[in-house]
Amino acid sequence: MSTGAWIAVAAVVLAVGVGLWRLATDGRFRGTHAVRRPAEDVAAEATDVPAGAELVAAVGGTLGERATLVQFSSAFCAPCRATRRVLGEVVGLVDGVTHVEIDAEHHLDATRAFGILRTPTTVVLDGAGQEVTRATGAPTRAQVLSALGTV
Repeated sequence: MSTGAWIAVAAVVLAVGVGLWRLATDGRFRGTHAVRRPAEDVAAEATDVPAGAELVAAVGGTLGERATLVQFSSAFCAPCRATRRVLGEVVGLVDGVTHVEIDAEHHLDATRAFGILRTPTTVVLDGAGQEVTRATGAPTRAQVLSALGTV
């Protein structure tokens, strides 16, 4: 085979590998994530209000009794629309759970503070506003229900 054919084969193998990796990791909820907050915010904080509760209050939302599904999305993100639909279905199925959608482009401070690198990202907060788990990509309803089972 010629050099060009070997390069084409290598490119196809690499593309399949990346595709399989994305398929395996998109929408999967992972363990908790240490929230990075600016040092002056931590030093100035006099109360024990969790960072998640501050975020939800800043965008005009309220925490759910059991859990809050915080979705970081952007205007032109197609998987964000699917995620919004799935999270809306879950909120209808599970009592005490609310859904708050945050436009990552308009809330850059919150996006940076939570370490959001891509949209959609779904962060699950417990009833006290502490982060329990997060998923990047569009999760399925079963994955969201499973993540809520840990709350």
